[in-house]
Amino acid sequence: MFVLKKIIAAFLMPVPIGLFLLLLSLVFLLKNSYKKAKIFLFLSFFWFALISNQTISNMIISPLENAHQSLKDTPKDIEYILVLGNGHKTNENFAITSELNTTAINRLIEGIRHYKNLKNNQENTKLIVSGYSFDDPNSHAQMQKRLAIALGVNEADIITLDTPKDTKEEAIESKKIVESEKLILVTTASHMKRASMLFKKEGLDIIESPTNHKYFVSTYPSSYFSGTNIKKVELAFHEYLGLLYSYLRGEI
Repeated sequence: MFVLKKIIAAFLMPVPIGLFLLLLSLVFLLKNSYKKAKIFLFLSFFWFALISNQTISNMIISPLENAHQSLKDTPKDIEYILVLGNGHKTNENFAITSELNTTAINRLIEGIRHYKNLKNNQENTKLIVSGYSFDDPNSHAQMQKRLAIALGVNEADIITLDTPKDTKEEAIESKKIVESEKLILVTTASHMKRASMLFKKEGLDIIESPTNHKYFVSTYPSSYFSGTNIKKVELAFHEYLGLLYSYLRGEI
């Protein structure tokens, strides 16, 4: 079910949709249906122009990122900080900073920021890292742990959740550890809305700490239409589909 969900979602992303429109244009062209071919060619061009535009991409992702404010100041008397997992690929030729993707690193740095702020005043602070292995020899949680230790986190203060495959499972496993204690939840800003709803549904008392915001306004000409904007739309589509899926399943 998990793999099927990922496969279906992959085909509903912005680029596959645009490629499908181009494919239809080619099919009608080969069938000598030039009018229909022109229509789908225009639609595909218009589609890629929209999703690569800075203003449009910001409009699509901003409702997700603005759902929760950035947690600039670390609240006091919090024992647990949870950093949600993202992606990695083990490669013995690379340093750990190249084995984890940039999203995972950004999330972890935010979690470590809170950890160090809390550790200055209390000894019982715990950093929880999460994520399974997929097709990798190491779980994502173990890779996060390695980087956290390299960045100065006490190994004894790190708790790993090695089995969760998605945010729902991360919420379930976290509940077993923190129970009724308050928890700082760290994830990407666009993901926080769904993550917060899933965690609250499981009865966790969370303080949201979104990071890695993608909303960005630049006057540099190359920013008006770019692949970076397409990536923003892709992230937003992933979250809107995730919200719909979780809603239909009664998870939020």
